[in-house]
Amino acid sequence: MPISQVAPARPSRLRQTPALRQLVQEGQLAPRQLIMPLFVRPGRRLRQPIPSMPGQHQLSIDALLKECEQLQRLGLGGVLLFGVATHKDAQASRAFASQGLVQQALRALKARLPRLLVLTDVCLCAYTSHGHCGLLHGRRRQNEAPRVDLPGTLRALARTAVSHAQAGADVVAPSDMMDGNVAAIRHALDAAGHTHVPILAYTAKYASALYGPFREAANSAPQFGDRRGYQMDPRNAEEALREAQADLAAGADMLMVKPALGYLDIIYRLKQAFAVPVAAFNVSGEYAMVKAAAARGWVDEPALWMEQLLCLRRAGADVLITYWAQQAAQVLQARTR
Repeated sequence: MPISQVAPARPSRLRQTPALRQLVQEGQLAPRQLIMPLFVRPGRRLRQPIPSMPGQHQLSIDALLKECEQLQRLGLGGVLLFGVATHKDAQASRAFASQGLVQQALRALKARLPRLLVLTDVCLCAYTSHGHCGLLHGRRRQNEAPRVDLPGTLRALARTAVSHAQAGADVVAPSDMMDGNVAAIRHALDAAGHTHVPILAYTAKYASALYGPFREAANSAPQFGDRRGYQMDPRNAEEALREAQADLAAGADMLMVKPALGYLDIIYRLKQAFAVPVAAFNVSGEYAMVKAAAARGWVDEPALWMEQLLCLRRAGADVLITYWAQQAAQVLQARTR
């Protein structure tokens, strides 16, 4: 039959019923692909609301354990821990202290929930008195950009990663964006006997305006200057490929893109270029915008965040780090009953 006589395509035939749509879905979303970010703070019986992130909290360790019990029952892929430090100094000494917040939380979690996958953020910004992600060289002139002490920073990051592994971390995730961080951490982990602990590299972490709510939650805003000297320029894409290649050569096991929604092209390109798992961090500002719009009745909140998560999967993300993880898992679990 000549092509001109073939019946025209009718893609909508496969959209007529829920069963048909489910049959031909290209991207699936499951609770095991979701990671919930959690903030741990000092104290007991504390569940402190985060004003700029409605529904999210700073948790004392006892409250964290209860929260993680619920998350494990939902079948989540795991949790990502951030410490909210009250003691800060120029050397970020509480980041790698054996009795630091994250270290204590790890030991408690592994004692109570040994099967829960626990990732830890490895950075110094929540522990430095100046709020930058690395140690800085001495005194600076007024309006001078921060000058990072790279060797000192790498030593501190490596000590932090090892302290997390010793306390029970399943995965360490350096988010500092310092040159050489993955190599320094991999070497330190291996030397300490933690050769089994993988590294999730924040390979493409952009200098974004979407981190404001997180910086309130973690009390980690820089006290002067900004982080453009070490985080990536949002205009750059080729640079992300170079960063990924360098991180993998240094020993990274997984790659991350942060933020997520404005960087779907970066997620796609990394997934196409490298045969390793790619994570997307659906960050605090992306969460807060949906919450703010939903509070005004402008959007359907559950429909919007589910659409966003599916878009991240479609772009190629294998792992979704998102503040919607608990709600998404509840919805997905209900669908399978």
